[in-house]
Amino acid sequence: MRVLELWRYPVKSLQGERLQEVAVDELGIAGDRRWALFDRDTGLGLTARRVPELLFGSARVRDDGGVEVVLPDGTVTTDEDVLSGWLGRRVELRSAGDRTEAAPTYEAPVDEDVPDPTEWLQWEGAPGPFHDSPRIRLSLVSTGTLGTWDRRRFRANVVLDGDGEDALRGQEADLGSARLRFGLPVSRCVMTTRPQPGGIPRDTSVLKTIHRERDGNLAVRAAVLRAGVLRTGDELVPAGPSH
Repeated sequence: MRVLELWRYPVKSLQGERLQEVAVDELGIAGDRRWALFDRDTGLGLTARRVPELLFGSARVRDDGGVEVVLPDGTVTTDEDVLSGWLGRRVELRSAGDRTEAAPTYEAPVDEDVPDPTEWLQWEGAPGPFHDSPRIRLSLVSTGTLGTWDRRRFRANVVLDGDGEDALRGQEADLGSARLRFGLPVSRCVMTTRPQPGGIPRDTSVLKTIHRERDGNLAVRAAVLRAGVLRTGDELVPAGPSH
């Protein structure tokens, strides 16, 4: 398998940026999920599970290492009043910085089949960057696994040309100059069914199929054992069981 696409998502749940080369370390891709939007009234972070509108904005890392948000109308901003107007709630854009505590965020609704649920679960995300879990620092999926599904539904950092990533659990592999250790698969939620820019419609059959055929999982997660650089075209070279 070789790297077909590399993706970074600077602000949690917003669209990201496709890159030709990325640096990775134990926290994943540099600049990935390093910011999130928080509701000022509840103090909780926002995800597209509860606020689907987030998927229609995008984020990109500036040359100075900061971030900027591009709204659906093309407005480029970090102004929290403008962001609040877009989402219809008071929000602030927070950087993970050197944060060591977990970040509370919105979980999926108790019943994802209810169009407008009134009860939501809360869970704490990972310390540092705003990943859902401290174990999901880098996510990878292959074109063989995706089939005809649009890869943008699954927001993987690395899209591999080929197939076989599911068999890598418990293995180490070299990718570019980095060494990875593959762990558990990525559990999927209602976000995979959400409409997105670029002609991606709402499709509830995606999640139903993943649960029926793949036990609710799609893509794999990996820990970065050795920091390095990944580039489009790099080959994934398995190194055997991890120790």
